[in-house]
Amino acid sequence: MKHAGRMHFVLVLIALMGIVFFAGCDKQKPVSEIKAGAIFDLSGATYEISVPYADGIRRYVDYINEKGGINGRKVKLIDLDYGYLIPRAKVAYEKLINEKVHVILGWGTGDTEYLRPRIAEDKIPFMSASYSSKLGIIDEAPYNFLIGVTYSDQMKIVLKFILDQWKDPSRKPRVAFIYSDTEFGKSPIPDGRAYAASIGIEVVTEEIVSLDAREAKEQLLRIKQKKADFAVLQETTWAASVILKDAKKMKLDTRFIGLNWCADEKLIALAGEASEGFIGAVPFEFTDPAMPAIAKFMEYNRRKGIDIEGYILRNIQGWATAEVMLEGVRLAGDDLSGPGIQKALESMRNYSTGGITAPVTFTASDHRGCKQLKLGEVKNGRWQIMTGYLSAD
Repeated sequence: MKHAGRMHFVLVLIALMGIVFFAGCDKQKPVSEIKAGAIFDLSGATYEISVPYADGIRRYVDYINEKGGINGRKVKLIDLDYGYLIPRAKVAYEKLINEKVHVILGWGTGDTEYLRPRIAEDKIPFMSASYSSKLGIIDEAPYNFLIGVTYSDQMKIVLKFILDQWKDPSRKPRVAFIYSDTEFGKSPIPDGRAYAASIGIEVVTEEIVSLDAREAKEQLLRIKQKKADFAVLQETTWAASVILKDAKKMKLDTRFIGLNWCADEKLIALAGEASEGFIGAVPFEFTDPAMPAIAKFMEYNRRKGIDIEGYILRNIQGWATAEVMLEGVRLAGDDLSGPGIQKALESMRNYSTGGITAPVTFTASDHRGCKQLKLGEVKNGRWQIMTGYLSAD
């Protein structure tokens, strides 16, 4: 009996030593590559801006791999199309989780907001092309990071600009909001209403124009009847072009200003002369080819034989987003767990994207990396930056 007891003790001890040994081996197992997941709209309602954005991410990954990768590890990009449909985004997300990706680069507002609880539960650092203020609520989205100025802050900056430029002392300016009936479109509207009221601007009407609209005459007629001095657009490029062309035909005196997703070169190509004088929020600089970061980006594309004429902004936007996310991965070193990369991103202070964005800073209490942007205007068929950095504060 004593012998049997000793044997049992020895066997248990060996088993425990084996567990410790294999656990230690697993812990020390090196990661041979970095897996970056991506969820893009390559076939849905926003494909015209998502496709070049996706290409920008792909090209930065290729660029960084040419340089040896991140801390000696190559980056493997696994990207999926969800067609701007939330159910398909959920499926794509599950596939990426099963692939055991280290980070995810997402796209839209509705899908990113929907995925917030899962992202927090799975502890996956997630940086999308949505700049919804909801994604900056740390308690609800501890693993979401924003590189772009939030839509709400963009709206406040634009409204502040309108008031600062207003010359009529007899009254405050009258403003209309135009947006799509999507989570993206509606995202900055409540904050816009509240901010306009706080600075004395009257919002005379709010009009819905779908992302795939073919005309906007009815909505513009109401704006004309309300005598709006300015209309602020939270749309994508196609819808904005339709609005501007119809406004020109109707000879509206209203001045149009767009938040970032409708202020690009494609707008000029689609709207032509109707885009003249259009003002846009520019969180991502794309007009100065002499800027070192843009020169580097352009040189890469020339070397690869890639023609990006007409799509520079969206390419740069994707490029810069991938750069910031992968800088977080670099800072994480060998700790490529979700919390490890989260902590590394939160250590980022005044990271320079070479002038593409304002310096990027994340902290444990604030994942809104950029809070300043410039405004640009279409003059003689080209975008020209018209301000320095502006903030909502």
